[in-house]
Amino acid sequence: MICIITGDIIGSRKIKEPWLVSLKAALKYVSKKNSDWEIFRGDSFQLEIVAVEALWVAIYLKACIRINKAADVRMAMGLGTVKKTRGKITEANGDAFVHSGNAFDGLKLSKVNLAIQSDNENFDEEMNVTIRLALVAMDSWGTATAEVVKYAMENENLLQNELAVLSGRTQSSVSEALKRARFNELMDMDRLYRRKVAQIIKG
Repeated sequence: MICIITGDIIGSRKIKEPWLVSLKAALKYVSKKNSDWEIFRGDSFQLEIVAVEALWVAIYLKACIRINKAADVRMAMGLGTVKKTRGKITEANGDAFVHSGNAFDGLKLSKVNLAIQSDNENFDEEMNVTIRLALVAMDSWGTATAEVVKYAMENENLLQNELAVLSGRTQSSVSEALKRARFNELMDMDRLYRRKVAQIIKG
């Protein structure tokens, strides 16, 4: 099962910070090869990723964009199949693209910045409720909090004191930032998501 993440940068034309540099670097980090993602229309993007990793990737992309003051990102995750072509990802098709497009169209209507859609309505309902609760924390991340989350996700095996050295902060400030971010709860949500996707794949 594949996930197509469709996203755009909120209010990109009003933001002077280098969000595009952050977006490109983040997409390269989570992608195994350049053909897995594409930026189009200046501030929109699509990314193909293995379904079980999709929520972790969405959280990571959110952190990378929130590092830029006043910037935020809107994303829709569509789970399903992808019919490969030799062209760009935006020229491919399959139900993962359909689900991603439908979920993305509903973001503004539902006034949320992250949502998921698949063929399993019960899974979608449960995960979208969970995601909306998580967004209460994620949408309020400041630049410093987002940066610490980014460091923590890129260095999952490091202790807080090691993250402090890496990020040029004190251990207490790293600890406080991760608490503000609800980082442990977000990683718990990711583990729950992975289990449920694995159950769907097994049928």
